[in-house]
Amino acid sequence: MASAQALVLALTFQLCAPETETPAAGCTFEEASDPAVPCEYSQAQYDDFQWEQVRIHPGTRAPADLPHGSYLMVNTSQHAPGQRAHVIFQSLSENDTHCVQFSYFLYSRDGHSPGTLGVYVRVNGGPLGSAVWNMTGSHGRQWHQAELAVSTFWPNEYQVLFEALISPDRRGYMGLDDILLLSYPCAKAPHFSRLGDVEVNAGQNASFQCMAAGRAAEAERFLLQRQSGALVPAAGVRHISHRRFLATFPLAAVSRAEQDLYRCVSQAPRGAGVSNFAELIVKEPPTPIAPPQLLRAGPTYLIIQLNTNSIIGDGPIVRKEIEYRMARGPWAEVHAVSLQTYKLWHLDPDTEYEISVLLTRPGDGGTGRPGPPLISRTKCAEPMRAPKGLAFAEIQARQLTLQWEPLGYNVTRCHTYTVSLCYHYILGSSHNQTIRECVKTEQGVSRYTIKNLLPYRNVHVRLVLTNPEGRKEGKEVTFQTDEDVPGGIAAESLTFTPLEDMIFLKWEEPQEPNGLITQYEISYQSIESSDPAVNVPGPRRTISKLRNETYHVFSNLHPGTTYLFSVRARTGKGFGQAALTEITTNISGEPHLTWPSLFGGGPESQGSIGRGEMGGMVIVEEERARRLRREPGGQDCFPVPLTFEAALARGLVHYFGAELAASSLPEAMPFTVGDNQTYRGFWNPPLEPRKAYLIYFQAASHLKGETRLNCIRIARKAACKESKRPLEVSQRSEEMGLILGICAGGLAVLILLLGAIIVIIRKGRDHYAYSYYPKPVNMTKATVNYRQEKTHMMSAVDRSFTDQSTLQEDERLGLSFMDTHGYSTRGDQRSGGVTEASSLLGGSPRRPCGRKGSPYHTGQLHPAVRVADLLQHINQMKTAEGYGFKQEYESFFEGWDATKKKDKVKGSRQEPMPPLPTYDRHRVKLHPMLGDPNADYINANYIDGYHRSNHFIATQGPKPEMVYDFWRMVWQEHCSSIVMITKLVEVKCSRYWPEDSDTYGDIKITLVKTETLAEYVVRTFALERRGYSARHEVRQFHFTAWPEHGVPYHATGLLAFIRRVKASTPPDAGPIVIHCSAGTGRTGCYIVLDVMLDMAECEGVVDIYNCVKTLCSRRVNMIQTEEQYIFIHDAILEACLCGETTIPVSEFKATYKEMIRIDPQSNSSQLREEFQTLNSVTPPLDVEECSIALLPRNRDKNRSMDVLPPDRCLPFLISTDGDPNNYINAALTDSYTRSAAFIVTLHPLQSTTPDFWRLVYDYGCTSIVMLNQLNQSNSAWPCLQYWPEPGRQQYGLMEVEFMSGTADEDLVARVFRVQNISRLQEGHLLVRHFQFLRWSAYRDTPDSKKAFLHLLAEVDKWQAESGDGRTIVHCLNGGGRSGTFCACSTVLEMIRCHNLVDVFFAAKTLRNYKPNMVETMDQYHFCYDVALEYLEGLESR
Repeated sequence: MASAQALVLALTFQLCAPETETPAAGCTFEEASDPAVPCEYSQAQYDDFQWEQVRIHPGTRAPADLPHGSYLMVNTSQHAPGQRAHVIFQSLSENDTHCVQFSYFLYSRDGHSPGTLGVYVRVNGGPLGSAVWNMTGSHGRQWHQAELAVSTFWPNEYQVLFEALISPDRRGYMGLDDILLLSYPCAKAPHFSRLGDVEVNAGQNASFQCMAAGRAAEAERFLLQRQSGALVPAAGVRHISHRRFLATFPLAAVSRAEQDLYRCVSQAPRGAGVSNFAELIVKEPPTPIAPPQLLRAGPTYLIIQLNTNSIIGDGPIVRKEIEYRMARGPWAEVHAVSLQTYKLWHLDPDTEYEISVLLTRPGDGGTGRPGPPLISRTKCAEPMRAPKGLAFAEIQARQLTLQWEPLGYNVTRCHTYTVSLCYHYILGSSHNQTIRECVKTEQGVSRYTIKNLLPYRNVHVRLVLTNPEGRKEGKEVTFQTDEDVPGGIAAESLTFTPLEDMIFLKWEEPQEPNGLITQYEISYQSIESSDPAVNVPGPRRTISKLRNETYHVFSNLHPGTTYLFSVRARTGKGFGQAALTEITTNISGEPHLTWPSLFGGGPESQGSIGRGEMGGMVIVEEERARRLRREPGGQDCFPVPLTFEAALARGLVHYFGAELAASSLPEAMPFTVGDNQTYRGFWNPPLEPRKAYLIYFQAASHLKGETRLNCIRIARKAACKESKRPLEVSQRSEEMGLILGICAGGLAVLILLLGAIIVIIRKGRDHYAYSYYPKPVNMTKATVNYRQEKTHMMSAVDRSFTDQSTLQEDERLGLSFMDTHGYSTRGDQRSGGVTEASSLLGGSPRRPCGRKGSPYHTGQLHPAVRVADLLQHINQMKTAEGYGFKQEYESFFEGWDATKKKDKVKGSRQEPMPPLPTYDRHRVKLHPMLGDPNADYINANYIDGYHRSNHFIATQGPKPEMVYDFWRMVWQEHCSSIVMITKLVEVKCSRYWPEDSDTYGDIKITLVKTETLAEYVVRTFALERRGYSARHEVRQFHFTAWPEHGVPYHATGLLAFIRRVKASTPPDAGPIVIHCSAGTGRTGCYIVLDVMLDMAECEGVVDIYNCVKTLCSRRVNMIQTEEQYIFIHDAILEACLCGETTIPVSEFKATYKEMIRIDPQSNSSQLREEFQTLNSVTPPLDVEECSIALLPRNRDKNRSMDVLPPDRCLPFLISTDGDPNNYINAALTDSYTRSAAFIVTLHPLQSTTPDFWRLVYDYGCTSIVMLNQLNQSNSAWPCLQYWPEPGRQQYGLMEVEFMSGTADEDLVARVFRVQNISRLQEGHLLVRHFQFLRWSAYRDTPDSKKAFLHLLAEVDKWQAESGDGRTIVHCLNGGGRSGTFCACSTVLEMIRCHNLVDVFFAAKTLRNYKPNMVETMDQYHFCYDVALEYLEGLESR
C-alpha cells in the first residue's frame, strides 16, 4: 500500500513539473550539482547558530528520523528556544516572470513542533520586514514543496531569506532543500501586478488595490505588509475572473507618521505571493505662516493682502480661500480668492472680524488649517437714518420730557455714537433772539427732559444721530410748553389820551405772556378831583376785554379828576401782575360831548353825540426821501382840503383821497386806497407802483362854528422795484387795525377797525389799488382740545389781522414772491419783451395781478401761509399727530350739501361713468340747437382763476357721443388752450381730435402741428365752422407723465407744463379748458397749482385750503384723494424753492456773466447758490426705494452699495438664459424731448457683462457712451473691456460682433452687431460705441469743452441716422459723469427746440431719477460752459 502511494505522488509530480524546464538558478546542496545552476547562499553573521548542511545516504550513520540526501538541517534539540538562524539566498531581479521553489522538512517524533520555518523577501537591501511565508508544527518524515511568487519588477533586486526559529518544545528537525529559481510562473502562489504609489492628504483614508493573477486557495491569507513590518489584513477579495482577483487594503485617517513603503502578500501552506513595494505618500495640507495684511478698511468692506509666500505643509497650492468671522460670532464664511488682494464685501460696520487664509493642495482633504488670523475692525458707516418717534412724555410750563425710539445697531451702524437733542425757540415777543442748544444724551437712553424753558413757547426739536462717519438729522418736531401765569404789563406801554369826560387808554400785551392771553381786566377808580362834588375815592369799577382788544374808551368820567387804573392780563393759568397808572381828565368849559361806541359795549363806552356834525378824511401823502417821516399817530393834521388835481397843480405831496360821512364811521368797513372812485367830490386816484405813500385818517368835528381835527397815520405803501409788492401797514394799525380820530370841539374819539388783509389790485400795468378787509373772528367755535382750539383760533386771528400781509414793522418793505427767494436779479435781467418762447419754463407773461376781487379768500381757521413759512408748515402737517393733512382733507367733505347736484336726465347721454354732478349756478350752458331742447348741457363748470372770473372750464374727457358738444363749447367760449391730463383709455376718454383733418357736426378740425416733449405733447388745431368765416386756432397741451394711479413722483415736469400753458395762452383768450377722465381730481390739482402759483408771486402767501374749498363749491370732488392734496403742497413748495431758472438764448451770455460773478461780501455767486438750491431740493433715496437692488441675489451686481437705482426707474431685463434674475444696476431717464431716452448705468463688471449686452438688445439701444477709462477702478472690480475687438464673442445669449471702428484724439467710435442667438428670427441690432478719451480719471469735468461738444454732436448724429434708439451712458458708477452728459444733451435740445437754456431744470429732472447725477459744483458749472461754447459756435457760423 505504501509503495502504491509513493507511486501516485511521483506520477503527480511528474505531471505537474515540465520535463523540459531547468532551473535558472538555485541550490540542491548536492556535490554533483549542475554547474550551470550555481548555488549561492550564505548564512547571517550574527545568527544564534548556523544551519548545518548534511549528506545522508543509505548506510550513513545518522538518526533514523532524518531523510536521505544533501540538504540544510537544524536539530532543534541542540539550541535554545527562540534562537534563530538564517540562510540568505542570492540577490535576484525579475527580468521576467519567475518562481522561487523550495522544499522543507519539519518533523518531531512525538508530534511537537520543532520550530518555525519562515521566509523573508528583502528588496534592494532594505529592512527585513515581516515573514512572507512561515510554517510550524510537525509534518511527517517527508519533504514538502512551496513556492514564492515575487513580483518586484525590474530594476529592483530582492533576496530570499529562510529563517529557522527554535520552538519551546526543542524537539525534532527542520530541513531545507532544492531552493530553485524557475523561469515560469508559480503554480501554487499568485503573481501580483505592479502596485502603484498612493498619495493622500493627512487625515484622509488611503487604499491599496492589489491585483493578482493565479488561483486563490481557500486558506489563502492576504496581507498589506509595511516595510517596517506591520501587517494590515485585506478588507475584501473580489474575484474578477477564474484566474484574477483583487484584494483591497484600506488605511483609515492616515497621518504623516504612516508614510512608508507597503506591499501586498498572499500566504498559504503551498506558498506566498509578494508584490513590489509602493509608497504611501502622506501630504500635509498647507497653512500660511503669516496672517493676511490689511490694506484698507471701509464701513462695509475690508481689503486685505494674502501672505502666502511662506507656508507650513506641502504644495502645490491649487486654491486660496479667505475665511472670516465676527470676532464674537458663531458663523464663518469662506470665499475663494484668485488674486493676492481681496475685498470682503457686505460686512457690518464697526465690527471686529477675524480673517484667516486657507490654502488647498490637490486631493480630498487638501485644505489646511486656517493660518494665523488678522483681527481687524470695519469703520463706522453713516447712520442709516435719524431717530424716529420723537414724542412728548410730559409737558410742563418750563420743561419738556421727550422720548423716542430706542436705537439699534441697524440704525446707528456704529457702536460709538451720540444722540443729540437739538432745540430752539424764540426768546421774547420781539422775535429778535433765538435760543439754540444741542444736548448730547447718554448712549442707550431714549428719554430726555429739557429744562429752563419759557411757558407757552413753540420749541422746535430734532434728533441728530452722529457717529464718526456722519450724521443724520431727524425732522424737526414742534412742541409747545404749557401755559403759565402771564407776566406783568409794562407800565411804560400804557398810553392814554385824556379828555374832559373820557379817557382813551391803550396798553400792550405783556412782554412775557406765558400763554394765550384770554382776557384783560381793567380796574379804575377816582382817587383825587378838583371838583368837590366828586366823591373820592370813588367806587372801583372793573371791565374785561378780549385778548385782541388792547385799548378802551372810558366815558362818563368827571373833568379834572385823577383816576387810578390797574391793567392785568389773564391766561388759562390765572391773572398776572397788574400795571398801575394815574390819569387826570381835562378841565374845559365847553359842552360835554361823547361818541357812540363802535362795539355796542357796556355803559362805560356808550354816550350820545351833541349838536356837532363830524366826518372822516383819507389823506394820501407821497413819501419823499428828504422829508422827515411822521410818526404813526399824534402828528399835525391837514386843515385845508386839497383835491388831487389841486395838489398836482400846486406841486404839493399830499391830497385828500376821500371824505367819509359821519354816519358811516361807527361801523367797521373796508376802504380801498387808489380805487379810482370819487367820494363826496374827492377823487381817489390809482397809486403809482414805484412811489411810496403814507396814508392818514383825519377825523373832523364841527361845533359852534369851530372845527376840531385829529389825525393818525394808518398805513404806508412802499415803493416797489417789481410790479407786485403788497402794501405795508404800520405797526400800530396791524395790531388791531385801529383808526383813532379825536374831534377837538366835542373831544370825541373815533375808532375804526381796519382789516389787515391787503388785496393788491393793479389797474392796467402801471397802477395799483389796495383793499383792506377786516376779518370777523368767531371766538365761540368749539373744538376737541382746549389747547388746540386756543392755538388755532388765536393764530387764525393773528394771521387774519397781521401775518397775511407779511409785514411786521412800519419801515419794512413788502417783498414780492420772487424777491423773497433771491431770484430778483435774474428776473430783472429778463424783464421786458417776454415772448412765449422765453416763458416756456420760467413763468407766464407779467399779467396784472387782478382786476376783480379774488374769489379765494382766507378763512378764519385756515389762514393763508406765507411762502417763507411754507416748508415748515408742510413738515408740521406731515408729521402732526392730532391735526395734519388727513384731517384737513377730510374736512372738505364735512356737511357736504347734496342738493347742489345737477339732477337732470338731460345730461345722461354724455356721462362716461356714474355721472359727476355739475353745479347749476356755474355750469357751462351751450347755445341751444334747433329740435334739441337738451342741447345746452355739457358736463363742464366755470372755475375762477386768480383775480380772473371764469378763467377755467373743468370738464370730463370726451366720449364719442360728446365730442361734438366738446368742440361746440371750445368754439362758443373762444378757448385757445385745452389742457388734457389723462392718457387715451377707451373706457375713460376717447381720442377727440383727428390725425389729420375731420369734421365733427358742423365743425371742421385740422391738425396743424404736433410737438412732442418728454412729459407732454403740444398739438395745434385749426377750427372752422359752417356759416362762419373766422378760423380759430386752438392748442392742446397733453400731459402724458401723470401715472395711471396716484400722483407724479415729482412735480418738476408738471410745473414746467403749467408755465408753458400760461405762456402760450393769449391774455384776451377765452377760458382754458381742462379735463382728465372725469374732470375732477387731476383737473382740480392743475387749477389749484395755477391759482396758487399766481397768488404766491403776487402776494407772497398761498391759501391752498380755501382755494380747494372754493373749487369744491364749483364742481364736486375737485381733489379726490389725500395724496393729491399733499402733492399740491409739495409741488408749490418746489416751485417756490426753485423759482425761475430759464434763460432765453438772447440773454444767456450777459446773464451767465452775472451769475458767475463773485459777490465780495458773501464770497459766493448766484451760480453757486443755484447749485446749493439744487442740492436742497434733490429728493434723497430711502432704503425702501431701492429694495430690488438690495436683494441678496443682486448685491454682487452693484459696484458700490452707495450708488443704487430706485425701483421705479429700473429697466428690467427681458431676455432670459435660464436665470430668472432680471436686475441690472441701471436707470431710465428722460431727455428734453423724449421719455426714457437715456439708460444710465455703471461700467459692466465681469459677472454682469452678459446682462449689459442683454440690456442693449432688450431696450433697442443704438448708442453706448463710455465716459471712464479702462482699468480706472482700483477696487476689487476693475473696469475691464466688455466688447470684442476684433472678431466676435458670445456673452450669455448675446453674440456681439465687431464690425468697424474709427478713432481720433477725442474719442474712439466702434460699430457692433448684436443679436440674440436664441431668437435669430428677430434679426440683429447695430450699436455704435463711443469711448470718450478726454476725461481724465481724477477730474470732475472733461479736459476740453470742444471735445465734449464733439462727442455730443457725434452721438446726436448717429441717433438721427439709426432711428432714435435709446442711448446707454455709463461711467464708473453711473453717476456724476453720466449725469453731466445727459444734462448737457438735454440743454442742447432746449436750445434747438425753444431757444432756451435751463441747466437747473435739466439737472433737477435727472436727479429725480438718481440723486447722484451731476454730482459736483464743477460739473454743474461745466454744463453752463458747454451751453455757452455751443452758442458761441452758432454765432461764429
